Amino acid sequence: MASSTASIGEGAIAAPAVSAPAYKNPFLWVPSSYLTMGLIYVTATTVANIMFKNMGMDNEQATKWSSNLGWAYVFKPLWAPLLELYKTKKFFVVLMQFVIAAIVAVTAFAIKMPGTGWITPTIVLLLLMAFAGATQDIVSDGVYVTTLDSKSQAKYLGVQSMCWNMGFLLASSPFVGLAGVLHDSTGNWSTAWTVVLLIVAGVTFLAGLYHAKMLPSGAKALDAPKSAADAMRTTWRAIITFFHKKGIVLMIAFAFFYRIGLGLLDKMGPLFIIDSRANGGLGLSNQGLSVVNGLGTLAFLVASILGGLFVSRMGLKKSLLVLCLCVNVPNATFLFLNQTLTDNIYIISAVVMIEKFGWGFGAVGHMIYMMQQIAPGPYKTAHYAFATGFMALCMLLTGWVSGYIQKAVGYQWFFIIVMLAAGLSLLATIMAPFHQNPDAPAKPAEA
Repeated sequence: MASSTASIGEGAIAAPAVSAPAYKNPFLWVPSSYLTMGLIYVTATTVANIMFKNMGMDNEQATKWSSNLGWAYVFKPLWAPLLELYKTKKFFVVLMQFVIAAIVAVTAFAIKMPGTGWITPTIVLLLLMAFAGATQDIVSDGVYVTTLDSKSQAKYLGVQSMCWNMGFLLASSPFVGLAGVLHDSTGNWSTAWTVVLLIVAGVTFLAGLYHAKMLPSGAKALDAPKSAADAMRTTWRAIITFFHKKGIVLMIAFAFFYRIGLGLLDKMGPLFIIDSRANGGLGLSNQGLSVVNGLGTLAFLVASILGGLFVSRMGLKKSLLVLCLCVNVPNATFLFLNQTLTDNIYIISAVVMIEKFGWGFGAVGHMIYMMQQIAPGPYKTAHYAFATGFMALCMLLTGWVSGYIQKAVGYQWFFIIVMLAAGLSLLATIMAPFHQNPDAPAKPAEA
């Protein structure tokens, strides 16, 4: 999920350091902002993966190219300070949404190029879309954290998370299903995905029009850079202080390895579900995958709430190993599906819901640890962004290699390797240091 990276310094993480501007009710812009962020991120990563598979790429190529689209989300903290130099955060949100809409619309027609001629322009366009989407994340988070005070930020955090995941649900369920329906009626995957991409472009364009009217401008942080050189100096200071943190190697290991099994499954799981039975897959249609994704996302949402309640009751240190097991043990569900090769969509949906429930419940520990143990100190926003960057890097690299591994060993051994990867996740969790007391008063940021 998107992290708050509006400013690379400390000022953007707390309540506005300047007098709060007048703004419209957050219910008029928080849900729409985060739904759009989730929609674009998932389109660039998960949906592109399925589209590539439908369009004829093998698993190796589909996972490689869809994973490469995630690089912008890994490195977005590096250009975040530059966005403080010009105009307002609202300006960049609206601009990026119009840019994304235009890129996706062009992509919709690029995929209709004959033969394999669609591949290169489509990938280039989607890389540009991912860069614009990552920039949209930065400034949308920036509007949120510089407009709302601390109390309001906490109040709307659940709404923010829920709506981001609704964007995930919209992209990975009805849009994927619609592509399948259109393919069944036209017999042509490029035509089906052209229609879906034009709908995504239309939704994003309407979001830009809506936010031009309803989105607050956002405020600049007190430590906002005054020039590009100043922005780069601030970024460099944030990087240096991050790597000087006590226990940082073990903390980075935790941020990176906690989701390693999930990272392997993230790209390959959906492809296994829609791959032909002759290739060892379950042979579901896009419509079937749409149902599975929809129910799985709902299970994830419920589990995220329950996971948060569990941590608040037990405390992070006592609950972290349990949360790690919840992320990793349910990955065995895909080994079960591989062994049974059931074609019953109810069984497949139920099994995937178990996996997504475990992920949602356990993922809470990952995010809270990074907030409470890695981020604290000066440059808190930047350091949290760096931590989530290592998390995203794991998802990107594991997604990238998953296709190669599956091609080399087949689905059965691939899912066994996923389970073995849990050992790295558990080891990183056991060794994760706790140097911060989240209940202690916050220290003032360095000037």
